[in-house]
Amino acid sequence: MGSIPPDTNGRSVLVRAWWDLVRFGFRLLYNEMAFTYDLVSAVVSLGQWRDWQRAAIPHLAASPGATVLELAHGTGNFQIDLRLNGYRTIALDLSRAMGRITRYKLRRWGVRPSLVRGRAQALPFPDGTFPAVVSTFPTEFIIDPATLGEIHRVLQPGGRLVVVFGGLLTGQGVIEEGLELAYRVTGQRGPWPVNVEERLTAAGFRARVVTETLARSVVMLFVAERG
Repeated sequence: MGSIPPDTNGRSVLVRAWWDLVRFGFRLLYNEMAFTYDLVSAVVSLGQWRDWQRAAIPHLAASPGATVLELAHGTGNFQIDLRLNGYRTIALDLSRAMGRITRYKLRRWGVRPSLVRGRAQALPFPDGTFPAVVSTFPTEFIIDPATLGEIHRVLQPGGRLVVVFGGLLTGQGVIEEGLELAYRVTGQRGPWPVNVEERLTAAGFRARVVTETLARSVVMLFVAERG
């Protein structure tokens, strides 16, 4: 979510209050209201959220059976997708609530959870551990230089970071237009506060933006290889 420029006029006060409210809403969604996350993500994507996440899998370029690290695992759906595609997984998230939901969900699928609670800026893994790191719809932590430095450290030489950062509904109906407006007013269509490709390059990655076209939407990804 982009930062709000300081200003002193009355309108800016209202804008600032709105963004404070939006941030509070997202904090609730990731923590106290985490049990609603699957429903909310399905509604705002017209059921395509999981497809948007899965768009990352072909870009991992990791061999079957390899261990992939997921950052900000949320409610664990993508953990299941990775396992179904033959990968072993380790996942990290800061939210205790998300960790509880993911453990329960993975056990129901007969999967032994391998979850870590922590911050991406201080990954508790040795250098060169993973052939791929993935994150779907992360917040701005993913472009923190400390995060990128840690990802670069734990990736194997030539390993990949894949980030799904946006999904765009391509339908022209009233519902799609309404959802697009909701994305805009909550900051989900605004530009990142920095040039992400430049920041990835500075962290030692060779980065590119990839667009995947699905039946009713378009997905945007960053694919970055460790130099």
